[in-house]
Amino acid sequence: MKTLIKILLLCSISLGAWANEEAALDKVILETDVKSVERGADAMIGACHACHSMKYVHYRDLLTYGMDKQKVDGWRGDQPLDSAVMAQMSESDAAASFGKAPPDLSLMVKAREGGANYLYSYLLGYYMTKEGVPGNHYYPETKMPDVLNVSSIAEGASHSEVQAQARDIVSFLAWVADPHEQERLRLGYYVMAYLLVLTVMLYFVKKQVWSNLK
Repeated sequence: MKTLIKILLLCSISLGAWANEEAALDKVILETDVKSVERGADAMIGACHACHSMKYVHYRDLLTYGMDKQKVDGWRGDQPLDSAVMAQMSESDAAASFGKAPPDLSLMVKAREGGANYLYSYLLGYYMTKEGVPGNHYYPETKMPDVLNVSSIAEGASHSEVQAQARDIVSFLAWVADPHEQERLRLGYYVMAYLLVLTVMLYFVKKQVWSNLK
């Protein structure tokens, strides 16, 4: 009986620790305006595009969303507008460098538990180990370098700038994972307004019909 109680206590402690780890994710407020998403795309292309692809988004999609054409042209180089945003490094070279090919980031916000909060926490979760190499609190097994140099930046203005950059990157990745979200929301408001007006009109029609019957 005592052994069973000890096991249950250990399980409850483990569950509590897991819950705390989940709760430890930093909360990020995503920016949905074009300028913020464009800043995120700029930071993403500069920091992550060498290794990571986004095969479900095309350069033309960035223009359609309203991003600056000169920037998009600079990002795509000599690739056609209709080409997908693919990594500059081949999968074989990436696998040779990191042990496995870096994942595609098109749907990463949807794929990871914790979504945008997890990615934001992951980007800012780097620290310097005792051995003098970067580690990550949220994914210790990661092979990805500390692309934002979080582990070498102390608290202060520079750290705030890195936080803003991470927020922009995650905002961009959230848009990539669901580029039509804002359009759906706007359409939803129109539909709700239409249904409201229709309901009011039907109510008055019903009153008129029943008044004639009476």
